Amino acid sequence: MTQRYRVFLVDDHPVVRQGLSLLINQEADLIVCGEAEAAWSVPAALAALNPDVLVLDLSLNGPDGLDLLKSIRATQRSLPILILSVHDESMYAERALRAGANGYIMKQEATERVLIAIRRVLGGELYVSDRIANTMLQQLTKQGSSPQSLISTLSDRELEVFRLIGDGHGTREIAEELRLSIKTVESYQAHIKDKLSLPSARALMQRAIEWRLSSEST
Repeated sequence: MTQRYRVFLVDDHPVVRQGLSLLINQEADLIVCGEAEAAWSVPAALAALNPDVLVLDLSLNGPDGLDLLKSIRATQRSLPILILSVHDESMYAERALRAGANGYIMKQEATERVLIAIRRVLGGELYVSDRIANTMLQQLTKQGSSPQSLISTLSDRELEVFRLIGDGHGTREIAEELRLSIKTVESYQAHIKDKLSLPSARALMQRAIEWRLSSEST
């Protein structure tokens, strides 16, 4: 019999997990061995099930996927991890790879690309789209101060706050979403304004909304 590699899914949407399970389980060489919807349950599940590959969403209830990714990579250095996310790969793929992911694919991709990405990271390779691979190569050969390059200077948490601002969330909502104090969120907002050279909270909101709209259109 063909060996079936064991896949563990982490996504807070049951419909997404069900769809991925149906897709993966019909393959002769892959099988879903477990699922999780919340970050807190993942470490114990990974220890108990010992999967061959982890497919992880970045948007989770509680700690976000990047924080979970870093935590997993600190204890499981050899586990292949593929990020499957709605977040624009032009901003998040490089961050995910730096945090320890082996690949990044957006949920908008065709299902056959998801299977290709899973098999690619199982084979010990990195996976990103051709567009992002070319962008990363270009970044190695030039530097710039474009609005997009300035956004890339934000820390992971600052980028998360910036994204939520662009989605129309106020300071209190962001604090509740990220489980932070209002004062901490305000501090992140101040840092973001400094890094992006924005003069006011209104300018910050406008820039964040513009970025979110441009991300959705790509």
